[in-house]
Amino acid sequence: MRFRAAVLRSYEGPFTVEEVTLRAAPAVGEILVEIAGCGMCRTDLAVRRSAGRSPLPAVLGHEGAGVVVATGGGPDTTIGVGDHVVLSFDSCGHCHNCLGGAPAYCDSFASLNLFGGRAEDPAALTDTAGRALAPRWFGQSSFAQYALLAARNAVRVDPALPVELLGPLGCGFLTGAGAVLNTFAVGPGDTLLVLGAGGVGLAAVMAATAAGALTVAVDRHPGRLALAERYGALALPAGSAGLPERIRKLTDGGARYALDTTAAPALINDALLSLRPTGSLGLVARLPAALSLEPGTLDRGRCIRHICAGDAVPSLLIPRLTGLWQSGRFPFDELIRTYPLADINEAERDCTEGRVVKPVLIPERTHN
Repeated sequence: MRFRAAVLRSYEGPFTVEEVTLRAAPAVGEILVEIAGCGMCRTDLAVRRSAGRSPLPAVLGHEGAGVVVATGGGPDTTIGVGDHVVLSFDSCGHCHNCLGGAPAYCDSFASLNLFGGRAEDPAALTDTAGRALAPRWFGQSSFAQYALLAARNAVRVDPALPVELLGPLGCGFLTGAGAVLNTFAVGPGDTLLVLGAGGVGLAAVMAATAAGALTVAVDRHPGRLALAERYGALALPAGSAGLPERIRKLTDGGARYALDTTAAPALINDALLSLRPTGSLGLVARLPAALSLEPGTLDRGRCIRHICAGDAVPSLLIPRLTGLWQSGRFPFDELIRTYPLADINEAERDCTEGRVVKPVLIPERTHN
């Protein structure tokens, strides 16, 4: 089967939209999805800075959504042809953490998602010269017209929903909202500090507002702060003098929870100093270097941890988020700007330069 996909061939070069060939029909436990839309996530773009750990050439993309066009069946496959699905991260399904309801901490998470698949997995795609492309990225490689993936990666959604916009619910929006609703389990009366008002941070703000929490958002871009205020947060510019003191004043003695999406050491230290006693800080961005903490930041029971994929079970959280959207309490669609797949390099530039919160790429559809 041949179709169009965006291929990244070098760490410094542009994406090229070209014809690729799928190796085979879905095997048992797999499905083939025609992609209606795929979000562009900074994790995709971080491949450029991976120092060769992510093999190229590759088809990236891991916030896909679309319609199932073929299935390999199998006793554990409940998704069928014609179903509308959101694609999320890959997991093995049988390790201790997967069986314990924590698939984001799967023992094989790195090999299945971040580094192009396991050595024993055959290449799913080849280019027109017959050369293999790297194994599927996050189990899907959805910067393409089609994606082949394990059925367990897909979450069935209501076909009345705008499927072309739902892909970011599988990663970026899932991560921000999941940190608030799952990790912190915020409720009325809680206080939350969000550092960085990009897609993940704004999803956290929306989720916290829906849960009845008071939220303070910090960012260096006035436009992002205006969006945070629109979705219910109090806004403070990053770099403000006395930032921890200002946050403690706004939150009546300190925030109970803080979520950092920036990986900026200065802001992480400010966040810890902004917490009340026994407060918790969650990090969702990978730290680029060693983190130095100022004296006193972890005093009085404060703690810090990394949060992967919002501690989510996608099949549980994605329907919850679409339900909140339908009730007008999680307007994630307002953060999206769509681009044809052919304009992927423009979308990357706009994302990198902060002109768009969440780009979503729309491949040309071949089925009605």
